[in-house]
Amino acid sequence: MKKSVYAVFDIGKTNKKLILFDENQQIIDEELHICTDVLDDDGFPCDHLPRLTEWVQSHWNQLRHHPHYTVKGVNFTAYGASWVHLGADGQPMLPLYNYLKPMPAEIEAQFYASLNQSPEEFAADTCSPRLGLLNSGLQLYWLKYAKPEKYAQIHTSLHLPNYLSYLISGEKFSDFTSIGCHTALWDYKRNDYHEWVRREGIDEKLAPLTRDSIASVVDGILVGVGLHDSTSAVMPYLAENDEPFVLVSTGTWSVTINPFNSNSLTPELLRRDCLSFMTPRGEATRAARVFLGREHDFQVERIAAHFHVKPDFYRSIVLARPYDEASAGFRPACMAGTGPFPDQPAEEWDLSGFRTASDAYQHLMHGLINILLESIHLVWQGEKTIFVDGGFARNPLFMQTLSWNFPKAEIRTLEVPQATALGALVHLEQGEALKKTQPLFTDEDDMPLAAVRGDAAPVGK
Repeated sequence: MKKSVYAVFDIGKTNKKLILFDENQQIIDEELHICTDVLDDDGFPCDHLPRLTEWVQSHWNQLRHHPHYTVKGVNFTAYGASWVHLGADGQPMLPLYNYLKPMPAEIEAQFYASLNQSPEEFAADTCSPRLGLLNSGLQLYWLKYAKPEKYAQIHTSLHLPNYLSYLISGEKFSDFTSIGCHTALWDYKRNDYHEWVRREGIDEKLAPLTRDSIASVVDGILVGVGLHDSTSAVMPYLAENDEPFVLVSTGTWSVTINPFNSNSLTPELLRRDCLSFMTPRGEATRAARVFLGREHDFQVERIAAHFHVKPDFYRSIVLARPYDEASAGFRPACMAGTGPFPDQPAEEWDLSGFRTASDAYQHLMHGLINILLESIHLVWQGEKTIFVDGGFARNPLFMQTLSWNFPKAEIRTLEVPQATALGALVHLEQGEALKKTQPLFTDEDDMPLAAVRGDAAPVGK
């Protein structure tokens, strides 16, 4: 007898994973794929979209015909600020452009000059700090003016999680978690696309927005719409906790998310790298970013080279030392223009005063925590529980030092394996299709029935 499973494709910048869950949300299998970058049509590194597409499709076909599993549902979570542009034939027609690609200064200037408000007012309305192509809406603007012939051939642009869903469902949807994440597309005050989106005709390239988590039902299998990975990572914590909390999701970027803080962002908060995420239902959630993981790894490499030790030397350090004034001398090299201190220039942290690699690492951790604390306090409202997930949750110095700075709060890890993937499963199970016995979304005119029922918001069409 076959075992019933749910599948989640969890697509990160470096690692791509297929994770299988049983009906009790326990992980039973995992496959990892590392996809090396290629160069886009301008010579800038980007994800290899054809290889990623083939990997998803081949693993899905294998899973559908697996001798031991019956698939009940599948969902998708992926990094944001990345579009897949489909031509009239429904096939990708452009590279998966990297959000780190520099935006031409003249096009960025043209964009902001075309607005009927200041850049600061625009950032506050869209909850989008000025981040170049990391504001994914500006990628479409850039294509329109930098590559007009190719732009004209785009039929539909889907954020990466929604493209993955489309590969299996054949249905094109946009989801709020992708549209609302520092894209510069959404006007949070009007709860609609910003006026520039329609003025430039960008809305004509976008799929209908849906609040439901189900894109289609294919041969009895629930196929999710997909969602942004930062929002997905919060969902298991919301499912398990009734009391307010803050989540510090650590990785290359450490993102502090407060699902219970929906206050509007001011220009000053935006300048200090605060932003708003949107829930799958289109509600605002305040968050703050800091480039913590990248800074940590960069400085660890410097410490290891300076003291001639192995790069993983710090993993054996388990007890944090109390703060001392030497930690105040820490200077970040990778955070210029980002985080709670955007005006602080990149500097070289002086390691000459430390006797050992361990000594330097203790001060590094205090220096990083000092910056992170400023970021956390931009969204924290006195919640009594702070969850930490990701790589730093397994770092004892990090956890000890963070707890010293929040004596009245409980610093916890739920130890949720693959929280981002589990969040996508939780999201899938909240879908309306669970209450239905027939496919929900497509009628003979290819009109999203969810839009008719009110589960989808037909915004942008």
